[in-house]
Amino acid sequence: MAKKKGIIGNGLCHVYLILLSVIAVFPLIWVLLSSIKTNGELTANPTSFLPKNPTFSNFVHVIEDLVFARNIANSIVIALCTTIIAIVISCMAAYGIVRFFPKLGNIMSKALVTTYLFPPILLAIPYSLVMAKLGLTNTRVGLVIVYLSFSVPYAVWMLVGFFKTVPIGIEEAARVDGANKVQTFVKIVIPLVMPGIVATAIYTFINAWNEFLYALILINSTDMMTVSVKLRSLQGAEILNWGDMMAASTLVVVPSVIFFMLIQKKIASGMAEGAVK
Repeated sequence: MAKKKGIIGNGLCHVYLILLSVIAVFPLIWVLLSSIKTNGELTANPTSFLPKNPTFSNFVHVIEDLVFARNIANSIVIALCTTIIAIVISCMAAYGIVRFFPKLGNIMSKALVTTYLFPPILLAIPYSLVMAKLGLTNTRVGLVIVYLSFSVPYAVWMLVGFFKTVPIGIEEAARVDGANKVQTFVKIVIPLVMPGIVATAIYTFINAWNEFLYALILINSTDMMTVSVKLRSLQGAEILNWGDMMAASTLVVVPSVIFFMLIQKKIASGMAEGAVK
């Protein structure tokens, strides 16, 4: 009897989870199917689910005529540069906090996170003035610098927990075997915390990819726009082309979803290891 109840309970749980999954995935599927509909079909019956005459003309128009591929390239370059620089700086900072300032480490890492107490809109004007003084408005470099000011503190805070899981004895053994401090850090410590570094890098990349406010304020050239700003610009026309909007949204969202599905195990394992201490 108890076994039968357990089977029924598991079945109900699976049905409930499947229902939630369908609800969560439905908007993405609807956008994907709408992107291959004709403009006439989208206007005449926007709530229809399956396309009657599938076409890829919306993608062709977005990529070739609207030069959306260039905006995707801008976002990739900016997000990658932000991620690489933030991870390099954060790894060294987090290791220094854990090994050289063990007593003040917790206070220092928490102090870094206080930068997130300020809403982004509050810092928009100061950042704009600083970037204008430096001549870095409408440049990828200026946007990367702004993103780093938010990414590095949070990355340091996350990586401190991962570096704390590395026993000091392993580093001492490497030093006895003749490794110097740099070799110990690069060849011994970094591989041990690699899951945490990967998880932090993915989080940093996604934040830089999705950021909208500073990209809108600091970039005023169409050729330099990121995908988030370019998507918003498609709504600025008097007549909104839903086909272009759906195709552009698909080009932005679907690769991100596929990438996240491929590395979700890395994120889960990294977060679990970082929560040990």
